[in-house]
Amino acid sequence: MPAASKRKEAAKPHQSETKVAYSRGKINEDYHEPVIPLLTAIQVYFGWGLLLLMGRIRDFFSHLCVKRAKPPAGYAPIVNDFEDFYTRRAYGRIHDCWNRPICSAPSAYIDIIERERVNGPFNSYTSKLRETGRVVRALNLGSYNYLGFGDADSPTRDAVLESLEQYSVSTCSARPELGTTRLHEELEELVARYVGKEASMIFGMGFGTNATGLPALVGPGSLIISDANNHASIVTGARNSGAKIAVFKHNDMKDLERLIRKSIIEGQPRTRRPWKKILIVVEGIYSMEGEFCPLPEIVALKKKYKCYLYVDEAHSIGAVGPRGRGVCDHFGVDPADVDILMGTFTKSFGAVGGYICASKQVIDHLKRACAGSLYSASISPPACRQIIEAFKIILGEDGTDLGQKKLKAIYDNANFFREQLKERGFHVLGHQGSPIVPLMLYVPSRIKAFSLEALAHGIAVVVVGFPATPLLLSRARFCISAAHTREDLEKALEQIDRIGDVLGLKYGN
Repeated sequence: MPAASKRKEAAKPHQSETKVAYSRGKINEDYHEPVIPLLTAIQVYFGWGLLLLMGRIRDFFSHLCVKRAKPPAGYAPIVNDFEDFYTRRAYGRIHDCWNRPICSAPSAYIDIIERERVNGPFNSYTSKLRETGRVVRALNLGSYNYLGFGDADSPTRDAVLESLEQYSVSTCSARPELGTTRLHEELEELVARYVGKEASMIFGMGFGTNATGLPALVGPGSLIISDANNHASIVTGARNSGAKIAVFKHNDMKDLERLIRKSIIEGQPRTRRPWKKILIVVEGIYSMEGEFCPLPEIVALKKKYKCYLYVDEAHSIGAVGPRGRGVCDHFGVDPADVDILMGTFTKSFGAVGGYICASKQVIDHLKRACAGSLYSASISPPACRQIIEAFKIILGEDGTDLGQKKLKAIYDNANFFREQLKERGFHVLGHQGSPIVPLMLYVPSRIKAFSLEALAHGIAVVVVGFPATPLLLSRARFCISAAHTREDLEKALEQIDRIGDVLGLKYGN
């Protein structure tokens, strides 16, 4: 039976369990990344070139007029020269787009403390921001509160407050010492059951899950084959592992297979010995693109060449799939076909920390060898209770259909918002069903303009530019939540439409 038919057959019993009208089993075939117009590309390169040139000229005259402290004799500079230059002359001009302090829960609407520049926009090296004392109420399109469990009136609230009274704020200890409570053990059992794995291990920090988990799984003599767009936590973990790293083009299965074949044929550098293990590392949903990994094809290659597969589900667990169980649920893939499933609790579950799910043998090894377990503080008990209650609601074990309503809401909201932006002429990235909706800005000057205009119209957004994205591909990244109502999104679309007209962001379909 063809693999696609098997996936359809496997999907049938699950679809009968849920009321979510979910388009499952494939990435939408009509999706294509928008092409940046030539004139816009020229404008981007010219803008960056002018910015860097003027920065160098200002630095030249600044060094002539102002005597700057130098490192003591024999010491290297403590900061990288270009990074310091970029921070002063590029990031410093628009740093008021980020690190905005908020004074509310990350609900559908948030309260943002307004700030203003002290020294004006052209003194970027010394300019500072100060609070004005005013608070801006804005629609929250920037937080990862996918299912609304981070709201102040979350249905998990009472259970969390109860656990706070029993266990206090923190364990003040690492897991192997005195950092394990009954809640931690219950959460690990629940996570493993939820994703369909034998066992799991939880971590106190989402970034640290990859950064400390990968080095405990692979080491010298092993090979990590990583998607070019993988998150910084994966990059950090891979580098810390001591394993050789090879990178394939983003979501390009032909390049992945070519790289696997080449690595197997050539073996380890110099010695040409076979690799101890080859680990393919991908993300379920890529956080800057809103795109799914083609999991069925990756699983097929993994089986064909006897590799191991590690899937980061930070943005997909709880947010996609008819039962909210991530990309395996979305594609109808058996979780047993993925060796290691990693995810975080900071998005869909409104808490903190992360997990790794695998066989009991692998998890037992991680608990003995992973620095994230041995030395880091464990998740606070109230956060554990928050995650447990969120899981139970999604599973329907609270006796209500609230979890199914949330899953339907985020799926419908994300697709509605994405399609409406496309109809209005914006360039939008991402696949159907993804709660991450990137809107392309391209021109660097529009990063700040869009952020400030959106806030002025009562919308809180995240804007992203170089070096977090390629030079040409600056964008605004919207994160859609089940907490958003259709009315909220329609009002936001009206404002974004006006901003797009003013800033010239409608590049066509």
